[in-house]
Amino acid sequence: MQPSLTAWYVARTKPKHEHIAAANLRKQLGLEVFSPRLRLEKLTKRGLVSVTDSLFPCYIFVHCSVGDQMNQIQHTSGVSHLVHFGGIIPKVANDVIAELREWFESEEVMVVDSNLAIGDEVTLAVGAFSGMSASVLKCLPAKKRVQILLEVLGQPTMVEVEREAIVLKKSSLADMAPFLAASIRQERVSA
Repeated sequence: MQPSLTAWYVARTKPKHEHIAAANLRKQLGLEVFSPRLRLEKLTKRGLVSVTDSLFPCYIFVHCSVGDQMNQIQHTSGVSHLVHFGGIIPKVANDVIAELREWFESEEVMVVDSNLAIGDEVTLAVGAFSGMSASVLKCLPAKKRVQILLEVLGQPTMVEVEREAIVLKKSSLADMAPFLAASIRQERVSA
């Protein structure tokens, strides 16, 4: 067991329970919790949907005295356990949390726009051609439509579809991280 020091620690949550664990730790134990979330579009069997995901899936940051509150934290609904290596529960440096908080507001869900550019590879999310790959030829923001090049029966065919009908192929959080960081920096510079 480690001495009772107030610091930032990482708690592993049950899958898709980050928001539940964070709310329970705040409400039941009065602890400060940092759990940034993002809203983005994902392709599912139902088509293109807007989902809210944790920036760090299955992990949240907890500011506490681990020696005094470890059992209470680990028995909180939604929490699996505190991250540990052997008998050591590592601290997260205050500077790391401060920098993350500078970029990601803890209580607000950050909306991630999947801005399309000419040449982007996309997948059709709805309709008869659902699941097929295409390339973006032109974005038509006024009409909320996109012109794509789709291969139909071995022939390249230009098609105009609604923006909601397609999703970027590189739309995972890992793929979007560089663009996300760049857009946040740009917003901060222009503010």
